[in-house]
Amino acid sequence: MTPFRRALTVLTALAASVPLLAAPAAADAGPPPSAMASLGDSITRGFNACGWYVDCTSRSFSTGDDSGVNGHYLRIRAVNPAINGRNHNDARTGAKSADLPGQAATAVSQGVGYVTVLMGANDACTSSESSMTPVGTYRANIDAALSRIKAGLPNARVALISIPDIQRLWSVGKGDLAARTAWSLFGICQSMLANPTSTAQADVDRRARVRQRVVDYNTQLAQACAAYGSNCDFDDNAVFSYPFTLSQLSGWDYFHPNTAGQQVLANVSYAAGFRW
Repeated sequence: MTPFRRALTVLTALAASVPLLAAPAAADAGPPPSAMASLGDSITRGFNACGWYVDCTSRSFSTGDDSGVNGHYLRIRAVNPAINGRNHNDARTGAKSADLPGQAATAVSQGVGYVTVLMGANDACTSSESSMTPVGTYRANIDAALSRIKAGLPNARVALISIPDIQRLWSVGKGDLAARTAWSLFGICQSMLANPTSTAQADVDRRARVRQRVVDYNTQLAQACAAYGSNCDFDDNAVFSYPFTLSQLSGWDYFHPNTAGQQVLANVSYAAGFRW
């Protein structure tokens, strides 16, 4: 036997003795839920998606019932009509992660079988870089909320959705006068959006640090979801990675998703989740 054939024979024998590694299992959706709740902030409330500085819960990517958005609720209702009218939007405009345990307690009291969580934009989008929520505090708030859900709704499915990339918000809007004016006039996300046209190294570094904070939050979401168990699904940064455009943002504040933005958010987050 030649050296090559001898080596090939040994490698073949080794391959036969090693079990194949299974692909990572997808989240177990189970039966479609008969009630659901959405937790989060103004994004989940559909803020500015239908009117001037008002919540538009009907256009929420999660629990909204607007067919133009086709959120999680409508997709689930298509396969389980029993959920009809049992779509609870427990998010609050302006909420931060510290508010999440209270929202979770409300969802528990509603006895839902599915919970979406999109929380953290306001922890990073603050008046200044120094006022952002520390990563450890953010994780503690997430864990406290998940513990309440797990204790009160042990069979419920939980979808943790990554925080959007707020540096992309700066990137797509910095060249638009209307966007820059709105950001300045309303003091929107100044940790990231202050001095939007500046190329000074201090501003470049600040934006990078704020983006990294969002990355760190999303890492904590992934870890918290893994610790929760099979009833939790993290979107693997699908929302964070989505390259949203200026046309998908409200023309009033150039920060919140408009109807088109909510539709994209629904598409991306649902496809990355349980998909009943």
